[in-house]
Amino acid sequence: MKGLDHLVLCVNDLEAARAVYGAMGFTLTPLARHPFGTENSLVQLDGSFLELLAVGDPGAIPEHGPGRFSFAAFNRDYLEDGEGLSMLVLDSEDARADCRDYARRGLETYEPFDFSRMARQPDGREVTVGFSLAFVSHADMPRAGFFACQQHAPDYFWKPDFQRHENGARRLGDVILLAGDPARYESFMTGFTGVDEVSRDDGELRIQTGRGTVTMLSPEAWQRHFPAAYAPDLGNGPRLAGYRVIVDELGKARDCLEAGEIGFVQDGGRLEIGPADAFGTMIILSEHL
Repeated sequence: MKGLDHLVLCVNDLEAARAVYGAMGFTLTPLARHPFGTENSLVQLDGSFLELLAVGDPGAIPEHGPGRFSFAAFNRDYLEDGEGLSMLVLDSEDARADCRDYARRGLETYEPFDFSRMARQPDGREVTVGFSLAFVSHADMPRAGFFACQQHAPDYFWKPDFQRHENGARRLGDVILLAGDPARYESFMTGFTGVDEVSRDDGELRIQTGRGTVTMLSPEAWQRHFPAAYAPDLGNGPRLAGYRVIVDELGKARDCLEAGEIGFVQDGGRLEIGPADAFGTMIILSEHL
């Protein structure tokens, strides 16, 4: 079963985003550049990560083509309507097999995309890490990207020094999508995750993956869960709206937010950083789901 691999958090100013995430108590990897015009910095967790992403060199961005999905072009275009959580990524053992499986499930697929980049290790060494990506899309979700990611050099990628966070962050708990009618997208989400068993409630869908939960909420369900935060606009269709990080101790996480002067509200056993304070994305910190 696939699990949550990472989330792409698309921002205009990568250094500004790094500063805010650092103030939240996250450890960040050094800035890295892709060969196709984007640049990133990561928050590594247990088996998954957050990817802060910005456009570094617009002239190097390849455009979409027949049967070809451009990761960089998608995120460049995403920023035209504001910052936010742009892409949901699952892990993969074989991106090419995933492409074939997605096609069998009736999803819109593209050619697998292979690339490598340099990664700076905690000791300062630079090594090459490689990836193969299997993209899928839904015509009615132009502001939500989806792909599976196969890592070719995981020993160089995952580093304990990058996984120790002052706020006690441990793992990615769930990712939250917002849609006017979640039931309409159930077949796409089950096809993408490969999980056919879905938990349904009033305006809510939940899919338990091998690592973390994918939750889709209607605007009404969003307001039930997050009354202190406005639901993101759905003028351009469903979108990825937020995520939850599981932390060791809520008090430790709260102390980090207060010391970093990060705006948040506490709702029972969770801390909520609203989209206005987190580059268009709702962030939830809690000790459990």
